Amino acid sequence: MAAHAKNHDYHLVDPSPWPFIGSVSALVMAIGGIAWMQDWTPYIFFIGLAGVLYTMYGWWSDVIKESHAGDHTPVVQLHHRYGMILFIVSEIMFFVAWFWAYFDMFFYVDEAQQIGRVAATGGHWPPEGVELFDPWHLPIFNTLLLLTSGMTVTWAHHSLLADDRNGLKWGLVLTVILGALFTYVQAVEYVSAGFSFSGNIYGATFFMATGFHGFHVLVGTIFLLVCLFRALSGHFNSKQHLGFEFAAWYWHFVDVVWLFLFASIYVWGAWGVAISH
Repeated sequence: MAAHAKNHDYHLVDPSPWPFIGSVSALVMAIGGIAWMQDWTPYIFFIGLAGVLYTMYGWWSDVIKESHAGDHTPVVQLHHRYGMILFIVSEIMFFVAWFWAYFDMFFYVDEAQQIGRVAATGGHWPPEGVELFDPWHLPIFNTLLLLTSGMTVTWAHHSLLADDRNGLKWGLVLTVILGALFTYVQAVEYVSAGFSFSGNIYGATFFMATGFHGFHVLVGTIFLLVCLFRALSGHFNSKQHLGFEFAAWYWHFVDVVWLFLFASIYVWGAWGVAISH
């Protein structure tokens, strides 16, 4: 038997430079971010960012090559799914923190034992002078955009399972367009906001929760755009399409988080203010 013959279902990766390059680039980006915030120079940050993006491109390209080489056996694919599930669970807990911050202020806005809180909010939520968004204007439009994009990405997935390449491509095209449109509408919403990130706790909790969600939408859109390019190159088939499957999982996660944001911060938050007045 040859020295490197494979007699198991697992994939042992070849030596790779990407963990080292990625960690160094992340360190440079972090140092550059600190320097930028201290009004030194932004160039160090962008050098590190370029290194991180290069690492992402090179590392994921190697993973795609491994898949085409047949290294992603059923056991390997199962473990990849476990990894993606754990990643999404960690993202859920990330958003739990921002929801917790919002609801803690919502329910305990006049907590007597926290004098600083009362001083910051005036004892009511939202603080005086904060003009809330009408949930039935841009927010409901964005909700419809994301719900529709959830249907189009599901259409693309089922088309792939049925070996319908045209359905896969057009489903992905529509999903990417809807994701980009969501980002544009949210930018318009932010520009018209009657409050800012700084100056009050409502603005901080609002922009942290919705802003991080918007970042996830942007990442998911890029994820699906890469899947579209791969689909156009004939990379996926009905039996092996982990890259697209994970993009679809991620996109549905983004949809669900937005539904919670819309229901709790936009609708319930505005409803509570209306009742109090």
